[in-house]
Amino acid sequence: MLKKYNFRNYNYKLVICSIILAVIGVLLVGSAAPDLQKKQMLGLLAGIFLMIFISLIDYNFVLNFYWIIYICNIILLLMVRLLGESAGGATRWVSIMGIRLQPSELAKLLIILFFAKFFMLYYENLNTIKMLFITAVLIIIPLILIKIQPDLSTTIVAALIFCVLIFCAGLSYKIIGGVLAVVVPAAIIFITLLLKNGKMFLSDYQYKRIMAWLNPSEYADAAYQQINSITAIGSGQLYGKGLNNNVISSVKNGNFISEAQTDFIFAVAGEELGFLGCLLIIVLLISVIILCLLTAKKAQDLAGKLICCGVAAYIGFQGFINICVATGLMPNTGLPLPFISYGLSSLFTVFMGIGFVLNVGLQPRKY
Repeated sequence: MLKKYNFRNYNYKLVICSIILAVIGVLLVGSAAPDLQKKQMLGLLAGIFLMIFISLIDYNFVLNFYWIIYICNIILLLMVRLLGESAGGATRWVSIMGIRLQPSELAKLLIILFFAKFFMLYYENLNTIKMLFITAVLIIIPLILIKIQPDLSTTIVAALIFCVLIFCAGLSYKIIGGVLAVVVPAAIIFITLLLKNGKMFLSDYQYKRIMAWLNPSEYADAAYQQINSITAIGSGQLYGKGLNNNVISSVKNGNFISEAQTDFIFAVAGEELGFLGCLLIIVLLISVIILCLLTAKKAQDLAGKLICCGVAAYIGFQGFINICVATGLMPNTGLPLPFISYGLSSLFTVFMGIGFVLNVGLQPRKY
């Protein structure tokens, strides 16, 4: 389980970038919701401990229990369905021994770990019909359990992570081309039907979010979150108004930003840290992604490569979508910004993911 490592291979740059992002998150959460800052700070300290602890455990030892990882993932998602706590019209949380957990966040990492081992074991048969069918069944089960919470945005991110994993595992380009030949026209037809009568395919709140994004003036009641978010980001200009400011014209101080500490934390960053602060966050996120991919390049086996690529995809897709939502480039989804947004489940999951990447980096391929 524990091995003797050469700590010259420890990716300190990745550690530093991750911690800086999380510290920025603590400061922004403290400004958006002061009563939650202490909890986020404790979460940061616990997250750093988890990251370091996991980075010292051989990832191959953990992956030996890949079926247990998969079953635990399904059990946690089923617990949400059976014993979950509701908030904001969705049931996404469950209390375990007094700890409130959002299993759909942890599910992203568990999916990465399971399929990293699964694809490594069945690499040679990946492009057979039988293996593709088994793989499809294995991923559809957790995706459905996440979707019915309901949590469409997390389902989409988990599906995108899976697509990256199976592509990096060696999915045939012929199969990819065939899938795209079906998916692209189907997507065009779906979007066309959605614009004509989206209520046939989506729940009411999902339909309103999409239409509010396309026609904010006609759906002002559903578009106000993004409109206020864009206003806040723009008002910060180059340097921002400063953290914890008392400016009367502040959109955040006027309580016009909904879920400022979670889904729209980037709006708080834009208003209080300005363009330069937002640019710093984006550069740090991109740096974390690049460092994960560079570690994947040096991984000793396919499982290590897939773990790194999966964590990079998780941070990349979720960060991209959150920022796009805050800036009005995508419909409102309700996804946290990795490292930054308030939420211990999200913070712990992303630090655990970085911990596994660090361990992969400690065991580089020998040339």
